[in-house]
Amino acid sequence: MLDDIPAAINRRTLFSMIGKTAGVAVMYQAMASLAYAAESTYKGPIALSGAPRGASVLILGSGLAGMVAAYELRKAGYKVQILEYQNRSGGRNWSLYGGDVYTELGGFTQNVAFDKGLYLNPGPWRIPHHHKGLLHYCKLLGVRLEPFIQLNYNAYVHSTQAFGGKPQRYRTIEADFDGYVAELLAKSVQQEKLDRPVTKEDREILLQALRQWGALDKNYAYVKSLESSDRRGYDHPPGGGLDAVPTPTDPLSLEDMVRSRLWRAIGASKAYDVQQTMFQPVGGMGMIGKAFGKELGEVIRYNSKVTEIRQDKRGVTASFIDTVKGGAVQTAHADWCVCTIPASVLSQIPIDVGAPMQAAIDALPYSASAKVGLQMKRRFWEEDESIYGGITYTDQPNSIISYPSTDFFKPGKGVLLGAYTFGPNAVEYTAMTPEQRIAKSVEYGANIHPQYRTEFETGATVAWHRVPWTLGCAGSWTERTRAAHYNDMCAIDGRIVMAGEHVSMIPAWQEGAVLSSLNAIERLHQRAVQGS
Repeated sequence: MLDDIPAAINRRTLFSMIGKTAGVAVMYQAMASLAYAAESTYKGPIALSGAPRGASVLILGSGLAGMVAAYELRKAGYKVQILEYQNRSGGRNWSLYGGDVYTELGGFTQNVAFDKGLYLNPGPWRIPHHHKGLLHYCKLLGVRLEPFIQLNYNAYVHSTQAFGGKPQRYRTIEADFDGYVAELLAKSVQQEKLDRPVTKEDREILLQALRQWGALDKNYAYVKSLESSDRRGYDHPPGGGLDAVPTPTDPLSLEDMVRSRLWRAIGASKAYDVQQTMFQPVGGMGMIGKAFGKELGEVIRYNSKVTEIRQDKRGVTASFIDTVKGGAVQTAHADWCVCTIPASVLSQIPIDVGAPMQAAIDALPYSASAKVGLQMKRRFWEEDESIYGGITYTDQPNSIISYPSTDFFKPGKGVLLGAYTFGPNAVEYTAMTPEQRIAKSVEYGANIHPQYRTEFETGATVAWHRVPWTLGCAGSWTERTRAAHYNDMCAIDGRIVMAGEHVSMIPAWQEGAVLSSLNAIERLHQRAVQGS
């Protein structure tokens, strides 16, 4: 790194160097020390008024986008109806409880056997503090929220290729990584050639910040000390009486720590969309979908599988079949349509839209993802390892283990998120039967928590490409496909407008669905008021 420092360096270059070396969070800390950081802004929800008398809107899908649209349009005076494929509201806002039955593509049926009060969130599982649109509707609908613990320094980071496969505490890797990076940066900043473009005063402030941030000694070195052990943990922690004197730990060597690549995991909770504070609904994420469904009542027609969408100058007609009662094809008609059906499914349904929107629908693939919930006989992660909430990261195919953020110290059973996978690992999981996914997750988890072998009791799993009503986890845009198709996906085509997480710049997040819906219905309302 030192060889890459230019002969003269300004603040912008210095911050860029810090960001590339240590990550965005470290760069932000350096900027904050020099008073260069700023907060972002957010625009609140819309207010519609003046709906044309007797105007109607047909909404396809009762996920969050569809139900937000129905709620706001009905409040504005529109006659609203939702056609929903499933027998429940919420879409990917979903929780699996004991007694639930779920059948995925391929015919594999799971009878969920979790104990009462325990659940798996197959889709979204956390709400960032700045997702104000979603938080607004939680408050409006009376959905109780509790903290979701994203970051736990006492959880693990694990590599099968490092430290003999032994998991390391999150705090140990972060402390050592931060310490060594701070030491390298301190050496860089002390060079005389940085004096003039970065003022002496700025340099002194930055050195103080690096020393405090990295727990460096008076010589700006990261070494075994009480200061570094206060970050990474002690061999013997401070106590009372004759047992009070703490014993510091030896940091991992810079070479071993860097080569382990475990530092890739410790940056995960620094990203803007998962920074603290985060929330979860009490009783499972699906409580939001249930509350919306209760609010909308008979507006939602369940078990209605849309088979065709046609439009003309007079309105939009959707053909559908009742998936429970069967019988002849039925139709629903309205002046306007908000379609929230995922593009992965919509691409297989005949729909009257122009070539640009059809091309956008056809061009959008959906990402692979799978989750596995594991019920354990006791909460051993708390009792044996003092882990209360948070996430363990591993390079095994199960990718992460998340510990429940609720019912701390409660005796009895608990459900771990034993796998949450994306990419090739998710494809591998999707190719397995549910029983195989669960068994593999237990096998992988036992390499971090040996207690799995005796404490595992039952499990449930969802692989999103096997979910009939989404055929994938979330819209998977690339820079190229967004440039070519995103605006066409967002446009109002005749009397039809799209909404959902896939019609947003926040794909895979519920906030994307909420904001997409609000934007879509605002534009649709303007079109309706104008009478075009």
